Amino acid sequence: MKFQPKIWHLLLFFWITIIIFRFDLLIELVVLWARYFLLFISDFKSAMQLLDFSLIDAILSVKLFIIIPTILFLFRKNNLWLKSSLNFSSLTLVLLLLAFIFAPIITNENPEFQKDLKMTKLLAPLSSVKVLHLNKKENAQKSSLEKFINYKNKIIKPSYNEDIIFVNNVEVKSDHIIYSQKNLQKEINISDVQIKNGIPFVTSKIFILGTDEFGRDIFTRLIYGARISLLVGIGAVVVSLFMGLSFGFIAGFKGGFIDTIFSRLTDLFLAFPIIYFIVLILALFGNSLLSVIIVLGLSGWMGLFKIVKSEVLAEKNKDYILTAGMLGQTNRKILTKEILPVIFVPIVVNIVFQFSNVILAESALSYLGLGTGNSYPSWGAMIESGQRYIMKAWWMISFPGLILIATLFSANDFGKRLNETINPGIQK
Repeated sequence: MKFQPKIWHLLLFFWITIIIFRFDLLIELVVLWARYFLLFISDFKSAMQLLDFSLIDAILSVKLFIIIPTILFLFRKNNLWLKSSLNFSSLTLVLLLLAFIFAPIITNENPEFQKDLKMTKLLAPLSSVKVLHLNKKENAQKSSLEKFINYKNKIIKPSYNEDIIFVNNVEVKSDHIIYSQKNLQKEINISDVQIKNGIPFVTSKIFILGTDEFGRDIFTRLIYGARISLLVGIGAVVVSLFMGLSFGFIAGFKGGFIDTIFSRLTDLFLAFPIIYFIVLILALFGNSLLSVIIVLGLSGWMGLFKIVKSEVLAEKNKDYILTAGMLGQTNRKILTKEILPVIFVPIVVNIVFQFSNVILAESALSYLGLGTGNSYPSWGAMIESGQRYIMKAWWMISFPGLILIATLFSANDFGKRLNETINPGIQK
């Protein structure tokens, strides 16, 4: 019998691969978690001051790395999703979800890290660069707080690291070291360099998918860019779902003048070129992550509104709805307990397709410079940068472009398959 891979095979392969290649990092993250917990108990004020997104992200990722497989294993018998066949669409979407959750574990690099542009700029995929490690300037006596900060900076990589130098080669002299960067040679005291086994400590760093014009790792930026795309997609879909569901229910259930107002508002949004609306709002209020989520959500609720309104109009005069009203149920309970289960199927299909539309819109905005800003890597911004270097560095535009295409295809294919599954009559 032909072997058919399942989703649980992919998840098992992912966890085993991470454990093999990131075991040291997992241990370090667990230690970081434990140290922060001890600091939280002993010095609550300092612990709260040190609590930032990167620390929360690192601790949460290692927690989920332990919790998620445990939950999946306990409920494996009743989980049909795990037993589903693996195809291109499900493979892509599952990998994107894993990148969203475990980005700090998959790549232990800062997506904005850049240094020594002569050595790291526009490197091709699988390029390798030597790294000369310098002695860290630390005080002999440190408090527990300083020790935690140093350990945190060791595990959670900053956007700049003054303790390393990217070099071509290293030559040891009597009291100093000569290192070269392209055609430039520099000297450094041997006391400033880490020495292991009597020689300077030099390691090698591989850039799997190459680097961009600022020497930033393409692979790391793709992983964190997936986070932005999924976060914007999910956030905008939630906004659209709330507005479309609320407005559609009110318009369909109340009817009359209220229905007319919401219907004309919907027609206004549909008639106005949506890209101009998005650009106008972002130009007025700035292009932060939150503003992009809100504006894309505000621009995508109209289709869901029409679906919900038509379904409510078809259901509201049926006996079970009239009976629920006579029994004194509020409109909110009628919506959540009576109408929502009936219209659940078309809503789910709509939001799946809306999700792919939002990802495409976010990438387009980032390409135009109106996305989430420079604080976050984005596939659209990476494609725009790659376009300027397409003749020198094909990988800058190829990899984010291929991932964006694969994501859009997979999301639409998933929506199509879902629609065919819950509506068997539409299958050819």
